[in-house]
Amino acid sequence: MPKALLSPTQLGAIALKNRVVMAPMTRARAPFRLATASMAEYYRQRASAGLIITEATQISQQGTGTLATPGIHTPEQIRCWQQVTSAVHQAGGRIVCQIWHSGRVSHRVFQHNEEPPVAPSAVQGKIRTFTEQGFVPTSEPRALELEEIPGVVAQYARAASNAMEAGFDGVQIHAANGYLIDQFLRDGVNRRTDAYGGSVENRCRFLLEVTDAVIDAIGADVTAVRLSPFSSTWDCHDSQPAPLFRHAVSELDRRELAFLEIVEKINESSVSGSGAELQAGFDTDDIGRVYNGPLVLNGGYDMARADTVVASGTASAISFGRPYLSTPDLVERFVVDAPLNAPGDPAAVYGGGDAGYIDFPIMSP
Repeated sequence: MPKALLSPTQLGAIALKNRVVMAPMTRARAPFRLATASMAEYYRQRASAGLIITEATQISQQGTGTLATPGIHTPEQIRCWQQVTSAVHQAGGRIVCQIWHSGRVSHRVFQHNEEPPVAPSAVQGKIRTFTEQGFVPTSEPRALELEEIPGVVAQYARAASNAMEAGFDGVQIHAANGYLIDQFLRDGVNRRTDAYGGSVENRCRFLLEVTDAVIDAIGADVTAVRLSPFSSTWDCHDSQPAPLFRHAVSELDRRELAFLEIVEKINESSVSGSGAELQAGFDTDDIGRVYNGPLVLNGGYDMARADTVVASGTASAISFGRPYLSTPDLVERFVVDAPLNAPGDPAAVYGGGDAGYIDFPIMSP
């Protein structure tokens, strides 16, 4: 039985009964952009995790990038998420909402009046996204005007306030995996020449403004951030990621967040069409040298390695993604070192009904 991994901890204002975190994973089960009863059951089944981070949840229609993902920007969306948070809390769990703007990883069909998606610069990647017509190339984006940026920052703050109204225990700002904030960070996508482009400090400005706005709205001790410094996803790359992310993380350290989640590596097969590529030259130790707050690591961990890393003090907790797809009682199995369920049908990961979603067996007591 892993001892360190199953011990309680505190991430900001959020008390965790163990250090197993369910990582955010898109499941595309919200066809009307609304959380459903099946989603409530899905998260309830996994409430033995110390903390659940929801699937990426868009902060506005403009932030929408793919089919059947939920939002947190309308009163109806807030009401529908309340059934999820209530189910998790009744089962003794804790859950935070990952708030998300897809930026250029989108298509006109998802935008108001079929306008082009927005990005820091009008740079179209070699990207596809999922629509009702299947996987299609993303639409060419337009660059956000300087005067528009405060409005997008405000979308994040409103989404955070909405999430707290919906009963979440906090929010995680999705600043990873090639989406809007990551696009601002990386010089392969951000070609701006104003205060949001060029230098590392300028390219980090949007991330920090969003973080500060969310903190102002709900408090730093219930605000988290997710970064993916070691890989490029959705054709979103940077020429010198080490100095970029050292600066970003050192600035986030000053905000006294609930936690910072770092994606150490990406399984390319788990990000369909992403073209994820490993960036060499620095590692998690570089992050630890400039970040002193609670750190959550994600990167294909098994139980033994996760326990070792937590016991060493390198991380406060470990987030698990793929194991939670088919094994809702992951913590209970860790306690007795029981085998996990076999992976489900890959076709049921993104979209579909309850099969391959909430029908996996639970270990007998």
